[in-house]
Parts: sequence; C-alpha cells; structure tokens
Amino acid sequence: MSKQAFLILEDGSIYPGESFGYQGETYGEIVFNTSMTGYQEMLTDPSYAGQIVVPTYPLLGNYGINSLDVESKEIQVSGFVVRQYCEEPSHTKRTQTINEYLESQEIVGISEIDTRAVTRRIRSRGVMMGAIAVNISPEEALKQLKTEPPYDELNFVQKVTTTERYQWTESGIGYDSIDSNLKILVSDYGLKYNILRILKGKGCEVEVFPSSVTSDELLAQNPDGILLSPGPGDPELLDNLVTTTTDILGKIPMMGICLGNQILAKSLGAKTYKLKFGHRGANHPVKDTISGRVHITAQNHGYSIDPDSLTSDVDITHISMNDYTVEGIRHKSIPAMSIQYHSEASPGPKDNEYIFDDFIEMIRETK
Repeated sequence: MSKQAFLILEDGSIYPGESFGYQGETYGEIVFNTSMTGYQEMLTDPSYAGQIVVPTYPLLGNYGINSLDVESKEIQVSGFVVRQYCEEPSHTKRTQTINEYLESQEIVGISEIDTRAVTRRIRSRGVMMGAIAVNISPEEALKQLKTEPPYDELNFVQKVTTTERYQWTESGIGYDSIDSNLKILVSDYGLKYNILRILKGKGCEVEVFPSSVTSDELLAQNPDGILLSPGPGDPELLDNLVTTTTDILGKIPMMGICLGNQILAKSLGAKTYKLKFGHRGANHPVKDTISGRVHITAQNHGYSIDPDSLTSDVDITHISMNDYTVEGIRHKSIPAMSIQYHSEASPGPKDNEYIFDDFIEMIRETK
C-alpha cells in the first residue's frame, strides 16, 4: 500500500499525494516539463541534476523502462512528481516499471498530484525550491527546505561530468554516416549520450573529456572540432569553463549546445540571466533567422543569453517563437556556433539533427 507523501514548495504551498519509488525525503528546484513521452530520457538527463521534475502529461510509465532509452549512466533528477504512474506497463522491451526504476536508484517520487496546478503556480511565481516528504511532516520538510542551499549557488557540472576521458565506441544506429572521418572532442558539462550517438553515426571519431580539462590538453589532441555539451546549473558559476573556451576560440571550430551555448556566449563577452520558469519540453518552436524556417525543438534550460550584451561580430541565428529569447548564435569571422535547444532531442523531435551537419560543414570549410 502506498504511503502518504507531500510536495512542499518554497512559498509554503503544500500538495498531498502518494509515495512511489524510494520512500524518503528530497529537496531541489521545482521545474516542469511539457513532453508527452520520453520520461526515461528525461529522468537520465544530467541537465536535471538538483531539480525535482514535474511532467505536465498526466500518465507516466505506461511503456515501462528499458535498457536502451538512457541518456546517462543513472537517474539524474532529485525527485519526480506525477499525476499518475502506470503499474502495469506494456512494451516488448520493458524490463522494469517506473516505480521499480526509481526505487532501485533511491529516487523519491510522488503521485496523485495535480501537476498542472503546480505548473500554473510556477509559471505565475517563477521557479522555486521545493521538497518531497514521505516520512516527515510538511512542516518539518519546509523547515529543512529553508536550510538547503539555493539551486543557483551550486556547481552541478562538477557533480555530473565524467571523471575520466573516454572514447565513444557505440555505433550510431539509426543515423546515416557521411564518412566525415573527423576527430571531435566533447567537453562533458552534463552531456546526453544521444549527442555521441549522432556524431558517431556521422562517421566522426568521438572522445569525451571531463569539464576540468584545460585548453592545452584539448589542443594537444589536434582535434578537428570541439563540442561544448549541455549541462545543469547557472553559467555564472562556471568561469573556469569560460576561460578554457576563450583560450580555444579561433584555433579549433567549436559548437555549443544549451549550457555549451551559454559558455560560448560568455567567452565572446556576452552575459546570461535566469528565466522566470525556463524552457523544458519537446514542443518549443524556434525560428532559424537565416532561412526563416520554424522548427519544433526539445529544450531543457533555465538560463538564457542577454541579446543586448552580444557584440556586433556575433549573429543571432535562432530565436524562440514563444518568448523571443536567443536560441542560437554564430560568430561572423571565427568558426564558432551554438544553439540553446537540444539538437540531439531525447526526448523530442529529430527535426534539428541538421545542426550537426552544419557543424561538420563549418569544420570542413575551416580545413
């Protein structure tokens, strides 16, 4: 039988529900995601480190958990808040239920929550810290929550980055190789495996490095290109990554995704700021300012580039059609480009994989 649990927000609001997954307490920044599928990719996305995720879709877990749809080595979210979860999933590849998956990695979940009401509260008041409490009262959880460090003050990249460099050897199943024979280095700020799968599928030799790697170490590998990965947290805390990127600019073609986009922008002198409630989901329209086309994109970020801080030698290549925030930039004279959304999807539409082709073409033009 499920135990009673509570979702508690920093503003003092309390939502009663039922415990699932691991029975305990957890704390983190409360964020919502509007994707209708892809909960396993969502759970294993390192960009969610330190966050309690609230999917707006009302039923989670209906196709179970399998060994393929993972984007990192483990579940990354701090907690999971759902309206309802499926106890008897139906899929030929499923190996676990979502309840068993969370419990196996000691991730606290809560169900029977009006997730859309929580979402409306976040949209009106902005993201805030929160807690899921199972074995203690809401009052005790709120008291503990007030002692927890704010999300913005923690360097989560240090927690999720790889500790050792490694070659990606998994085949790029499902992608058409273009036999590029390029050596691409990926700085791991909290990457998703699908970035590596796509690069490998396009014929690239792919090697991943910890976020602590220096510019000298990267340049010593004589790469054809360097990719700055997505990741969690506030880019204002990551001056070391900005310094490394600045040292490489103009020497090796570079591409940034999500947090990598913000790091590249900061290395070009721009500033970043926190969004009221961020962009998280697989249905965000983004306009390519060069072609005029609008693509539906996957997104997961809480910070954005200040367009007024960009210098005249940087073009804005993509903008959000929801709030007109910057979704992509490219330097006019040096080989450096980046996007704020997730071209690797997972979950989300595959419409934006062309960005990897643009990156490879930029490398070829540079060579």
